[in-house]
Amino acid sequence: MQIAGQTLTRADVEAALAHGTPAFQDCDLDGADLSRLDLRGASFTGCSIAETSFYAATLAHTSWRRCRGRQADFEAADLTDAQFHSCDLNNSSWRRTRLASATLKSCKLTGASFEEAAHLGLTFDECLLIGADLRRMSFRKAKLPQLDFSDADLAACDFRDAVFEGGSLRNANLKQARFDNADLREADLGGLTLADVKLFQGAWITPRQAAELVSELGLRVA
Repeated sequence: MQIAGQTLTRADVEAALAHGTPAFQDCDLDGADLSRLDLRGASFTGCSIAETSFYAATLAHTSWRRCRGRQADFEAADLTDAQFHSCDLNNSSWRRTRLASATLKSCKLTGASFEEAAHLGLTFDECLLIGADLRRMSFRKAKLPQLDFSDADLAACDFRDAVFEGGSLRNANLKQARFDNADLREADLGGLTLADVKLFQGAWITPRQAAELVSELGLRVA
């Protein structure tokens, strides 16, 4: 059932669900309480979901394209196999969300919180994760294409054997993160401190990056 160009409340969405799996296009869902609804398989295209609550909702196999979701709340939702493309989801909450095999591509996730998210098989591709909370996430053996982790909280993250295809770690919190055998040759490593450098033992960097790191630490090479 396709629904286009409408401003929707929880009651409207429940009515749509009674007629099958909905496809929302250019709809305004701002601030709606859609918590605990079963929306599996639904699609959202060009929709506005700013401050919308999807708390504990079933959103497995959903598709989200070009949606705008400032401070959207996905806490404790099931987003298994969900697909997000070109969405603006700044300051959104993904706390305790199930993100198994989900994909977020070309999304803005500045300030987003992924605290305690279950993320086996989660894929980030060309995303802005500036200032995001990604503590304790595992990116082990992952390819990380153009991910901007500037100012992000990456404490205790596992980047062992990961390959950074561009992107940035500038000024990120890297406390207890692991980078054994990670390929960082295309990443921006600006803003690292002396305490951070020891985390990169065994990682791959270029001579240019090594020179920049020495400069960042205030050392002079004669």
